[in-house]
Amino acid sequence: MLIQKEISLPEFKRGFHLITSLIEKSLPELPANGLLNIFIKHTSAAISINENADPSVRYDFNSFVNKLVPDGNPIFTHTLEGDDDMAAHIKSSLFGQSVNIPITNKRFNLGTWQGIYLCEFRDYGGSRNLVLTVFS
Repeated sequence: MLIQKEISLPEFKRGFHLITSLIEKSLPELPANGLLNIFIKHTSAAISINENADPSVRYDFNSFVNKLVPDGNPIFTHTLEGDDDMAAHIKSSLFGQSVNIPITNKRFNLGTWQGIYLCEFRDYGGSRNLVLTVFS
């Protein structure tokens, strides 16, 4: 069986945002066992799984990636959409557009300290669209 649903997230500011509960609420009852694929339909944001308890992790991620790939770097030629655009594309490629999560006993089989992140790399990225595909 396959269930597929597209959802729109609310607009988030630049940074790393836990969205696990938003995804859980968007899906119908999960199968006993299966796999969830989450795909983000954007080139300046990403999806990741990481530490979900300490908010300093989100701050540190944001600080690190902004230092690694700074906005307005003079080597960038793609600048029509602002100083944060090309940097956001690079960050998006580094983090990736999809994750897979096992489903066990009708629940996401994440580790104790794991959560699903929206990685927003633009100052004003707007609403982001995700495709959620459940395989059972």
